Amino acid sequence: MKQFDVLILGAGASGLMCAAQLAAHGGLHVGIIEGNDQPARKLRISGGGKCNLTNTEVDASHYLGDAAFVQRVLDAFSRDDLLEFVRQGGIKPVIRKERYYFCPESSEQIITLLRRLCGTAEMLLGHRCLHVSHDAGQFIVTTDRGTFASNKLVVASGAQSYQSIGASTVGLEIAKSLHHPFKLFHPVLVGLTLQSEQFWMKELSGVSMPVCIRVGEKSLCEDLLFAHKGISGPAVLSASLYWHKGEIEIDFLPQARVERLCARSSKQISTLIPLPKRFLKAFLSAIGLDDKPCSALTPDEQSKLERLHAYRFAPAGNFGFTKAEACRGGVAVEAVDPCSMQSRSIDGLYWIGEVLDVTGELGGYNFQWAFSSAVVCARNLLRKA
Repeated sequence: MKQFDVLILGAGASGLMCAAQLAAHGGLHVGIIEGNDQPARKLRISGGGKCNLTNTEVDASHYLGDAAFVQRVLDAFSRDDLLEFVRQGGIKPVIRKERYYFCPESSEQIITLLRRLCGTAEMLLGHRCLHVSHDAGQFIVTTDRGTFASNKLVVASGAQSYQSIGASTVGLEIAKSLHHPFKLFHPVLVGLTLQSEQFWMKELSGVSMPVCIRVGEKSLCEDLLFAHKGISGPAVLSASLYWHKGEIEIDFLPQARVERLCARSSKQISTLIPLPKRFLKAFLSAIGLDDKPCSALTPDEQSKLERLHAYRFAPAGNFGFTKAEACRGGVAVEAVDPCSMQSRSIDGLYWIGEVLDVTGELGGYNFQWAFSSAVVCARNLLRKA
């Protein structure tokens, strides 16, 4: 049984960042156990292969989870800290859509940087974790290829999304075996399916348009993409984070007001309103309104057309784990110290990244969380060392 000073379960964004921070100060024998035969598979495919690292606006309001806990961790290693970290590593992030920071060339840049900074950390790839036990201050990790021990264990196993690249519930299984509270994972950052009354949207597959979606008190403004299975696109993915059941409300025309556009105009509705004609014709049919000159609209018809700004319906469900980019749920944060990421009940046990019950909206928030929580954890490990 091989002994380490620190064992990290998972070689994703949080696991690699934690190991990189530990290696920068040296002196610790670190092992990284990863079930895949290569590290950082989610980093590699994210953002169309260019990895959306973070966002121009990063604070707890963009996360589902305990706001005070999240903000404490983000303050400890902020967006600016992350940007400085990657720039010092030779990567100059680029901004897209005035909000999203991406690697300039490809995700391989951040992966290469993290792997290089991991230094002498031992990468145990292709080791599927079978069981974790804790006895007399030691954590024993049993894999399908060997058994390893350490008095410091960092669980960076991620969530259940992206099952095609090895994602699993192993983090929750560890939490259960160590009597740590958790919530089951549920798919989020995922497309939404439709009730029969909204099947008209399926005819629009491939059409994309900017919208604002309201879910409860949250309003998410980005592009919506109509798909064969329902609705998707950045606005829908972020909205899915906050939707459990019940109605959502879509403003299909956030950049203008129907009332002003139609005032004293004799143009056809489909000509006057600046939206894709395919969408407008399908929408008008769905609400029982003919395409006619705006000047011919009755007050009742005008009211129907105003539904462009407040189309309410209840999704049937979502596209599921196979299409989800993240999960809601995970290890309960009330059992974790935000100043160290250490368990409040088991000394030497740390939880970082997406295995925790903290999930960000689309747009680099989950990678920022992974990196921030990893740095907080590493700093505490180094202080103890």
